[in-house]
Amino acid sequence: MTAGEGSAAGERWWEGAALYQVYVRSWQDSDGDGYGDLAGVRRRLDHLSWLGIDGLWLSPTMPSPDEDWGYDVADYYGVHPELGTLEELDRLVAEAAQRGIRVLLDLVPNHTSSLHPWFVEARSSREAPHRDWYVWADPGPDGGPPNNWRSAAGGSAWTLDEGSGQYYLHNFLPGQPDLNWWNEEVHAELGRVLRYWFDRGVAGFRIDVAHSLYKDRQLRDDSPAPKGPAAPFGLAADRSMNQPEAHEVYRAWRKLAGEYRPARLLLGETWVFDAQRLASFYGDDDELHLAFNFPFVFAPFRAAELSSIVASTLAALPPGACPVWVGSNHDVSRLPTRWGAGDPARARTALVLLCTLPGTVVLYYGDELGLTDVPVPPDEQRDPMSWRAPDDRFNRDRARTPMPWEPGPLYGFAPRGTRPWLPAGDRDGLTVAEQREDPASTLSLTRALLDLRRQRLTGHTAGDVAGYEQLPSGRDQWVYRSGPLVVAANLAADEVQIDVPAGEVIISSAVGVQGGGVRVGRRPADPALVLGPFEAVVIQPHEAAG
Repeated sequence: MTAGEGSAAGERWWEGAALYQVYVRSWQDSDGDGYGDLAGVRRRLDHLSWLGIDGLWLSPTMPSPDEDWGYDVADYYGVHPELGTLEELDRLVAEAAQRGIRVLLDLVPNHTSSLHPWFVEARSSREAPHRDWYVWADPGPDGGPPNNWRSAAGGSAWTLDEGSGQYYLHNFLPGQPDLNWWNEEVHAELGRVLRYWFDRGVAGFRIDVAHSLYKDRQLRDDSPAPKGPAAPFGLAADRSMNQPEAHEVYRAWRKLAGEYRPARLLLGETWVFDAQRLASFYGDDDELHLAFNFPFVFAPFRAAELSSIVASTLAALPPGACPVWVGSNHDVSRLPTRWGAGDPARARTALVLLCTLPGTVVLYYGDELGLTDVPVPPDEQRDPMSWRAPDDRFNRDRARTPMPWEPGPLYGFAPRGTRPWLPAGDRDGLTVAEQREDPASTLSLTRALLDLRRQRLTGHTAGDVAGYEQLPSGRDQWVYRSGPLVVAANLAADEVQIDVPAGEVIISSAVGVQGGGVRVGRRPADPALVLGPFEAVVIQPHEAAG
């Protein structure tokens, strides 16, 4: 029986939980080849247990030619040989369960690698058995691509297959041909993939580009749209993806996940920028269990914008739905760089907010250390998507560099003399070992926040997620109730007096742990509390004391 099985909390264990994303190639190199691996993840499980993590999301572990570092899958039923073996993955799942940590895999259902046997066979002829498993189209009237769809990597989303005279669709790299979800055989096969891994004890999946499965059946042009995170090329992607039929897939997968005890988790990468559309992926609490909130990720670090997104999200979600909050991941700049220009005070305040909002929090490896992006010179970049980007803004390698464990060569990521796959950067003073010994460190703060979250903001019963109420505050401040606690944040560069309920400050982003446990910066909270620049505090009101 895995952790939580048989209990009410185990049935919906992710509600209020702390999940943690490990980019496997950058976590811990166990064999000196410069790449992190599954044995390295297993070796460092005690860090996650000590930190207070409930679930571990692994970046892609399936075999791949690595044009997009595992997001171009060549076999849905195996393990990448550079990362380990199926037995090693089974061992990781088992040892994580012994520590009360569940393991999620990354599933890529929108596309495969162009080297996947399905696609190799599909492009052999127009009559190939797997031909209709992918999206093909004849050239447009001018002999070029069938429509105006753009790849996320830049350029047309179509590549001409010279052998058959048709174009195939790839919403990402040419080496990532899109599957045809109008084909029922694709449905059936991906269902078998889910069941295979669920049967092995995997606790669920983070679902890559969950909004993208279906394409407009008539292959009509995407509509014009203002450029932005949702439309980087000035197109709305309203035909090339974002079709309503995807919801039927998730309803079917939700039923499948519910056949297991505890239920397996479906966490969607829902790259949408409207609260109602985000909420639609939860259905009537019968589709995805969790859906990433990208408006929150891309919002400026200002009180009005962040609080508005939280309020609109919570208002839009159906009854019983659980929001999920994240500040960093493998596709975007790390939160201390993006939200704080490297300012530790802003990063620590961001962690207080993330860890006290109602729902589920997902930390990216190194968030707990306050890690910033690492400059990666062009001759050391490894990400093909970054090579195709029009500017340095999309250099994803900067947020994928090795985890710093301890002082010394390569900060303990790999054996001495190893050349890491990405530069380790300057992490002096920021390693896990150094921060564990410092009660004022960002790591100590994060651990205290997760402990507080577990003790006070989750009730350990199914569907019990802390309530949220926004309280009056100034323009650059954000004050809210989260369960029995009050959180007050000053997102301005000046000291400010802020009205809060009388009580006691039990955590402050500005100071370290005082006396162990969750007692961080304990001091009285008068109704007129003074907060420093970019300081956030957690208050236990007198009415909630005890």
